[in-house]
Amino acid sequence: MAASGHPSITPRDGASTLVSRWPLLGQRRPLVAYLVGLVIVDLIAIVAFAATTAFSWADVLTFAALMGCGVACIEATRRLGVPAGVSRDLLSAWWLPVALLLPPVYALFAPIVLQILAQWRVRATVLHRRVVTAAAIGLAGCAASVVFHRFVSGPAALLRGEYATIALAVVAALVFALVNTALIAIAAHTADPEVPWRAVLWDRESVLLDVVELCLGVIVAVATSLSLTLLIIALPPVVLLQRSLLHAQLQAAARTDPKTGLLNAAAWQREADTEIVRARRTGETLALVIIDIDHFKRVNDRHGHLVGDQVLAGVATTLRSQLRDYDVVGRFGGEEFVVLLPGADLHEARRVAERLRNRISRMAVTADDALVTVTISAGVAIMSVHGDDLIELLAAADLALYRAKELGRDRICIPAVQPPPPQIPEAPPAA
Repeated sequence: MAASGHPSITPRDGASTLVSRWPLLGQRRPLVAYLVGLVIVDLIAIVAFAATTAFSWADVLTFAALMGCGVACIEATRRLGVPAGVSRDLLSAWWLPVALLLPPVYALFAPIVLQILAQWRVRATVLHRRVVTAAAIGLAGCAASVVFHRFVSGPAALLRGEYATIALAVVAALVFALVNTALIAIAAHTADPEVPWRAVLWDRESVLLDVVELCLGVIVAVATSLSLTLLIIALPPVVLLQRSLLHAQLQAAARTDPKTGLLNAAAWQREADTEIVRARRTGETLALVIIDIDHFKRVNDRHGHLVGDQVLAGVATTLRSQLRDYDVVGRFGGEEFVVLLPGADLHEARRVAERLRNRISRMAVTADDALVTVTISAGVAIMSVHGDDLIELLAAADLALYRAKELGRDRICIPAVQPPPPQIPEAPPAA
């Protein structure tokens, strides 16, 4: 499941102990209702399909073999660790064959087995996330299994390799991906209605990864239908791909701030240095903006650090939504953010900073029955006007930020530094 920050947090009072034990209670009521409903539907489906399924030892053996491969995949990659926040894996390579080869009830049980193992062996995370993830994947697998078995009599049909059967397997895989993505996207959007649907659905990388997962799942299903011993050959490539995927995600996680998802200070500085070098080479303008949340300590003191974290996440989301794809934005530490605007002059940089200030001032985070709002102050510096390298630009923007604070906060300032006057060559001394 996409584990994103949720804006409804109970403040520090007598109920905080209960929320700390049951984090689900601290989420927004619509989200709690949706998640509980999802789990109930999953449980009803398990009971209904279990009551109508004729279990056989052959099916149980196939299920055990595929789950054993999933266990091996988790054990072979768990020492790499798991990045914080949203992470992806290739376990669909085992869930999808269960849906295609076995009755739907097995598809409902498969994610429960592997989520329990992941919670126990990989990382103990918030329990309701594991439960909801298992429910979403189970329902997606059940839908795929129902679609496939509605038109295919049994797994032996895959042995013949008929085009129609393979096409139905692909359609079932697409159903699995669509249902799973939809269930997770609804949860993410319910958690934070301000986030646009486009942000919680697919992006280019997600689509590519989903295609890889679906292809792997269909290939493993065909191999399993031929012989269970072929799983021994299929397992190593899947493990290798899983390790490569986790390694890439961990590398990306090392560059990002866990609370906001923005670049951390070190990664932002590397990106900014690269942009400055490019701007020098091309002669383009470049602006730097330092943003500070006004009176952020009051938010933490009055509503608690959990609400403070939600404010940070909300500001980060607003910054991303208002900036261009190639603008470099990061969290500089505490309640400070920093933005590099390639190609922006003083007028453009100030206009962007004012837009960010207005948008953030209209942002609200729900805390109990109150709405928490914040304002920002910002300092703007322009390359070749207020500095020639990153250190000089940061120093100039920081001075402008302090000036904004001294003038009452909730405003944008630029450094009181003017470009040096042109040098007039001295006349040569008279002979």
